[in-house]
Amino acid sequence: MATGTRTATTSGGPGRPRLVPSRRRGETARDEILDAAAELFTRHGYTGTSTRMIAEAVGIRQASMYHYFGTKDDILAHLLETTVVGSVEQARALLDADGPALERLLTLARYDVEQLARARWNLGALYLLPEVGEPRFVDFRTARQELAAGYAELTAAALGDPADKRCLLPFRLVESVIMMRADEQRGELGGNTVEGLVDTIVGAIRMLIEHQP
Repeated sequence: MATGTRTATTSGGPGRPRLVPSRRRGETARDEILDAAAELFTRHGYTGTSTRMIAEAVGIRQASMYHYFGTKDDILAHLLETTVVGSVEQARALLDADGPALERLLTLARYDVEQLARARWNLGALYLLPEVGEPRFVDFRTARQELAAGYAELTAAALGDPADKRCLLPFRLVESVIMMRADEQRGELGGNTVEGLVDTIVGAIRMLIEHQP
């Protein structure tokens, strides 16, 4: 992925000059807008971020940004989607795969934890925005619910009991990464890093399933 000092001469389309040389990650202006919005949303919140702030962070005119996204909601919807689409695809494939249910569950958990831990910005923190409950973002909420159901189904198969309340926990353990990243950013994770805890989180899910209460 490109970084830094590309000197693209367009933003909203041919002949639309940038205000400054490109300074965001991304192969296209659209990618750069998403990168800037992700940083600003996670640092200042959704309502605290204006489209003007996003455009200035990219180095394009505000009007040019609307060539790629009609509204700020469209940007947030896309960012939310990126946090779940890959994991939902993994869950579907693993539900249809052969092999021990526990190992398939742990494969899904590792994929998901690594995505959340290694993403450039802590986009999972956007889940807590009150705006996410609005009808505009129903597609994201539906996808996240499908992912949670996939975790529960794999856990139930591993436990042999869909009524076992432990079926609810692996998905929540995975999403604990979101809060731990926030703690890490504030220096409140005791010198640990979230990336360094991937094996620990996956191991905790294994222990949870294998433990006989």
